[in-house]
Amino acid sequence: MKKFATVLIFGLGLAAASCDSYLDINEDPNSPATSNLNTSIVLPAAEMNIVGSYGDFARIYAGYYAQYYSQTFGTSNYLDLSQFTMSATRSSSFYTQLNQRGLKNLETVRELAKDNEEWGTYLAATTLRAFTYQVLVDCYGEVPYTEAFQSGITSPNYDDGATIYNGIVAELDEALSLASPSDPVATNFLYKGETAANWIKFANALKLKILSRESGVANVDSQIGAIISEGNLPDSDVAYAGIWGSEPGSMNPFYAEEFSSAWGSTQINVVANLAIIGTMLQSDKGYEDGRLAAFFEKNGSGNYTGGVSGTNFSTSGTYKLAYWCRPVASDDMPVYYLTLSEIEFFIAEYYARQGNAAQAEAHYNAAIKASFATAGAEGAEEAIAMFPYDQNNYKKSIGISKWIALAGVNTFEGWCEMRRLDYPTFGTLKGSDIYNVATDEYKPEIYVPGTLYTPIMVDGKVGDNHLLERWIYPESSSARNGNSPEFPGYTSPVFWGK
Repeated sequence: MKKFATVLIFGLGLAAASCDSYLDINEDPNSPATSNLNTSIVLPAAEMNIVGSYGDFARIYAGYYAQYYSQTFGTSNYLDLSQFTMSATRSSSFYTQLNQRGLKNLETVRELAKDNEEWGTYLAATTLRAFTYQVLVDCYGEVPYTEAFQSGITSPNYDDGATIYNGIVAELDEALSLASPSDPVATNFLYKGETAANWIKFANALKLKILSRESGVANVDSQIGAIISEGNLPDSDVAYAGIWGSEPGSMNPFYAEEFSSAWGSTQINVVANLAIIGTMLQSDKGYEDGRLAAFFEKNGSGNYTGGVSGTNFSTSGTYKLAYWCRPVASDDMPVYYLTLSEIEFFIAEYYARQGNAAQAEAHYNAAIKASFATAGAEGAEEAIAMFPYDQNNYKKSIGISKWIALAGVNTFEGWCEMRRLDYPTFGTLKGSDIYNVATDEYKPEIYVPGTLYTPIMVDGKVGDNHLLERWIYPESSSARNGNSPEFPGYTSPVFWGK
């Protein structure tokens, strides 16, 4: 795995590529004196540590778990992920980056902003903190929260996911009550030099997502309805866009990890999975999803092909690299935190629960159209016709269409929503039915669109017809924290999936 260290300067260091006004100090910018600390120094550092891991590790790992990705011929770097496994060591790098280098810096920003009554900055830092804790809960189920970063506590207790979700919603409410749209915000990469107006919209949309995610286990519809009624939600995708470049150290993190040779490695791992290709391209019905070309490249023969989870086709003389499709990626591609499509899907789901089929369908259709807009693709009406809304099975409609929409945009959120909505679900086929490792026989034509399948050589702790529901607790935390709980198992859902 390539190192991303030149893009992310750790601790209180700063990303070097896009904003430079905060470097105008007479100290080593990688270790500024405490007296020189201000929110415009620390906030960009926190952002880059979070977006670097979220846009790279979270995208790759979840891409395998959601059957967007499979492992390419002749390499095995992520074969374990393809078999629905997560090691405590792999888990550690992601957790440490978000927790120690992201959340810790954000806490510094919040303290400085509160002391100086910088309420726009306080809201921005609180929103990013809530986003990061949401990601950690969705990965691990339980993490330190109420005792995290407390002075003198070296082994903080782990809080259950529901407690953390309730806590971050309360934090967002407090920050929103203090900020005004015209309040300035410290130097940042997400909304650059703008005021708090867009941060308020992002915070509202994040609340909508958090509440929607727990809507199956908590009575939160009145809160969701209030957010929808207020309507102060983003009018564009929330994404780190226009900040990446072509130079080593400034590239989009996923591109730098998987596509760039700037780090001295040309190994290719990630290719498309048959599940997503077979759903977006249904030749027997004359259907090719307009977003397919925006999400995946054609193979060396000009076709769309997808591999099978759990194998790297290493015995094959036929299915080599040129046979498979790769994800579309570029050095300046955005890292999406929350899209308009997702917001519309959450609103559609709310109306579906209320029994308002007309509004649910309208927002469902709007979600698909927004997905096509993000992809820069044509054919939304064809996709709506191919996957029409069904009020009687709204979770299936929303689940499959959202899974498709997130395939080339945010695989992590796709994996989360699959676990919550239970769609796509497993069909009757197994990966071993589609590809026989011993004989090299590959039968992609038997795949049933819109379904999942058990990977070849699936981890025995996950077993047949199960998603990996959570990541194992990170070694960097569990090995040092005597209060780390016992891991409940890969198939034990996080709280909102129960």
